[in-house]
Amino acid sequence: MSENSTPGPAAGPASPHGPADPVVVVGAGPCGLVAACELLRLGVPVRVLEAAESPVPGSRAIILWPPTLEVLDGLGLLPEADARGVRAAALAYHMGDGKTLRVVLGAGNEPLIIPQEETEKLLFGALEKLGGKVEYGMRVTDVDSGPDSVTVHVDTTDGDVERIGAPWLIGADGVGSTVRQKLGTPFSGGGVPMTFLLAEGEVEGDFPRHEVHYFLGTAGVILLSPLPGGKVRVSGPVPSGIPLTQETVQQLLDERGPGGLRFVSPSTIGTFTSQERIADTLRTGRTFLVGDAAHVHSVVGGQGLNLGIQDGRNLSWKLAGVIGGTLAPAVLDSYSTERRAVAEQVVQNTGKMVRMAAAGPFASRLRNAVWTLMQVTGVLRKWYAPMLAGRLTRHPDVLFGAPTPKPPRGLPAPGSRTPAWVPDPEAEQTGFRLVTLGSGEGDLPTAARALCARHPQLTHSSTTHNKRGWLLLRPDGFVAAVGAGESELGEIPELLQRITPT
Repeated sequence: MSENSTPGPAAGPASPHGPADPVVVVGAGPCGLVAACELLRLGVPVRVLEAAESPVPGSRAIILWPPTLEVLDGLGLLPEADARGVRAAALAYHMGDGKTLRVVLGAGNEPLIIPQEETEKLLFGALEKLGGKVEYGMRVTDVDSGPDSVTVHVDTTDGDVERIGAPWLIGADGVGSTVRQKLGTPFSGGGVPMTFLLAEGEVEGDFPRHEVHYFLGTAGVILLSPLPGGKVRVSGPVPSGIPLTQETVQQLLDERGPGGLRFVSPSTIGTFTSQERIADTLRTGRTFLVGDAAHVHSVVGGQGLNLGIQDGRNLSWKLAGVIGGTLAPAVLDSYSTERRAVAEQVVQNTGKMVRMAAAGPFASRLRNAVWTLMQVTGVLRKWYAPMLAGRLTRHPDVLFGAPTPKPPRGLPAPGSRTPAWVPDPEAEQTGFRLVTLGSGEGDLPTAARALCARHPQLTHSSTTHNKRGWLLLRPDGFVAAVGAGESELGEIPELLQRITPT
């Protein structure tokens, strides 16, 4: 159990800010904005504080995988995001021996490539439409945790010091999180001993512009990723202290790329390093950590922003339910357990990928041979692409305080992501969904409809499937429980009772 699980006040109408706001969000990057938007969408007022004096420009994190696109879709932002970004239809791995392994992602795994500043603009608009706003120039300097509230000390741009109290606090203030540090939460891990180039501009020459390209030659690795507006991102491991010039980028393209490409009209040339760290806990009393404040890892695979946005999605429905009195406070205990487990999965996978990318000549030949075998056997298409897309993410089965019954063979396990073959929920559906498999008629769907009629927090739908059974789906797109027939439907009220206030 947590340090404190006293429920907050009931949610009221959204307001820009005020002393009664149940939640303060520190940090107005994409992760903090998603958490704030999701809470506002569920009727919970929030106050969003940002240390910077204005939005931070720059492309930074550019890849949004399908689970993140589902979040944007739920906020009504996906059509505009698609208009501002470009889709990557495939990942192309060009081996040193001239072979190319092309992983066609398919509609269910395609990412959207869009600069982070554009993602933030969309989320700012959604926040304002929902009745919220970002307060800039509000630098948090300290955090006081109490049994019934949390108080943050804020230095304002006017030179004033403000103390802001709220029942709940979300720290989304990045890798150097003041919130995490003031809580005294260890950030276990270390740095990745590698420097990466990040250059953006136009690349003249012939190469498929709808794919992300990885050139894995013996001279080193280089990545070419399309960007909106015809630009291209060029990246790869480089020696520290390398000159940050257009000529340097061109030299790397010539040495590691396919040849015949020219890097022109640069808009960005820089380097960065990364870390592999996870906070020891993502919850301390009434404070939660999301995004880079909670975990950081290698940039390979474009996972970081997506991982943080899913933190906000996981937390928001639970916190809104506790504040609104529909969920027991103990449900919040699952947040840290679930999201730390996912962060560990991502850190492990991205760590392996970055070390493969930086392999020496002998190891790179072995790597390329392994990748060729994975292509031939279908592993790249069947496992690697869904893994990158976030389809294989698993939560431990802890939501209900104890594991749910083992699922029938052939159906997804509790804690796994909702399968792509399950229809998306209606926009107004924000609670648990009970999906019956098979035809829409018969004893099972009839019993499911009757169960939902007795439990208004449930909605029912059915979908065609070769296995008969049912799935209980969470509001954040994960499987809560699974069963085979009518008799097992009786387990659902008992499960829901575990997370219902007494």
